[in-house]
Amino acid sequence: MSIISYLTEVKAESKNIKWPTRKQVINYTVVVIVLSTALATYVGALDALFAKLLSIVLN
Repeated sequence: MSIISYLTEVKAESKNIKWPTRKQVINYTVVVIVLSTALATYVGALDALFAKLLSIVLN
């Protein structure tokens, strides 16, 4: 397979890409931010709880 035919096929396939709309990108971004914040809060709370329990056990 030559580089020219490869690039021709890449160009042809790139025409089949269905890009998300601006609204979809914004919605997905909001979902990722909300879920990341929720997960970080949950893990942070567990970390604080385990640190407190560990300090109680060690003292």
